[in-house]
Amino acid sequence: MPEAAHLLERDSPQPADPAPAGPGCGRELWARLGATGALRGIYEEALPERGVIPDRLGDLIVRAEAQEDTGALLSVCVQAATVLPLLAEAGRREPATADIARRMLDGRCVVALAATDSGPGSDLTALTTHVEETDAGPVLHGSKRWITNAVHADLLLVLARRRPGPHFTHFTWYLVPADDPRIRIEAAQSPYFTGSGTGHIHLDGVPVLAGEPVGGAGRGLALFARHIAVERLAGGLWAAAACHRALADTRDRLAERGLWEQPAIRQRLAAALVRTRQLKTLVEAVGPAVAAEHDHTGAALVKAAAGETADHVLDICAHLCGADGFAAAGMQHRRAQAALFGIAGGSTETVLAFVADQAQALLARPGEAAS
Repeated sequence: MPEAAHLLERDSPQPADPAPAGPGCGRELWARLGATGALRGIYEEALPERGVIPDRLGDLIVRAEAQEDTGALLSVCVQAATVLPLLAEAGRREPATADIARRMLDGRCVVALAATDSGPGSDLTALTTHVEETDAGPVLHGSKRWITNAVHADLLLVLARRRPGPHFTHFTWYLVPADDPRIRIEAAQSPYFTGSGTGHIHLDGVPVLAGEPVGGAGRGLALFARHIAVERLAGGLWAAAACHRALADTRDRLAERGLWEQPAIRQRLAAALVRTRQLKTLVEAVGPAVAAEHDHTGAALVKAAAGETADHVLDICAHLCGADGFAAAGMQHRRAQAALFGIAGGSTETVLAFVADQAQALLARPGEAAS
């Protein structure tokens, strides 16, 4: 049976377009990835509207997870998996949106996905940010909280209510310039993901860019559901990479301290390694369908597994590191940041509820159709 050290070998396959090394904020990383062509390399035929290539996206995430600021990687994942494909798809019928998507792909434009409101959390149908029709055109009112890229964005892609009530056609995406004087952006006060530009946004009668919705009126939630599936896939790829590196670092640390041969320690780390490999296998199995067909069930399975696996594995690594885990940027800090995988893009509880709704189909025997 292979030794755990062999299973944690760091020599991963080289990506076609490797993420550049060096720390920095998300805006700087996005610009570098665009300028080197790395962003184009993760999409089918270099076109975001055609969808991501899971293996290439995974390779980029593995490199960036090991070399870049964690917040910068969060900044890139949201844009690469959700914002850019959404805008590119809408741009098929909207020339102005297509131009923004092209500038993003070149790394020349950062767009923040402003979906979550001040209150509703995962329940987007409860958001209160709304569009008001005026003689001068539509304007936006409301607040968005914990928005990645808010602080360093050029544009905000805002999900707003166009009619009262929770019906899914009552919500629409709008683009607004981030430097509009009627927008107030506050940096989120948090020690985590500092390179992500996360902040809170307040909109007070902000005119909509070009006076038009993105992707068509009433298609906000449909577009969000379609593209959040790929963001959840990216989260699974990232969680697997984060767990793998944490386990490798922990094993090295234990070996340096002469603790690796203790049976109890070996058992705990081995069990965490099994969980990490299970997550990676799941991501590889459902990744093509999520990327090509926006398979919501596969994406929900990945999202739930990523959150629970990252929490479990990083908890074990932090414990095995002992007091050293409390050092600056130590394993305890990485453990706290890993909570992101169970919250962002829909909480673990939310996606598990969706998985339960699909249980009959998932549990159907081969050749047996679920009614």
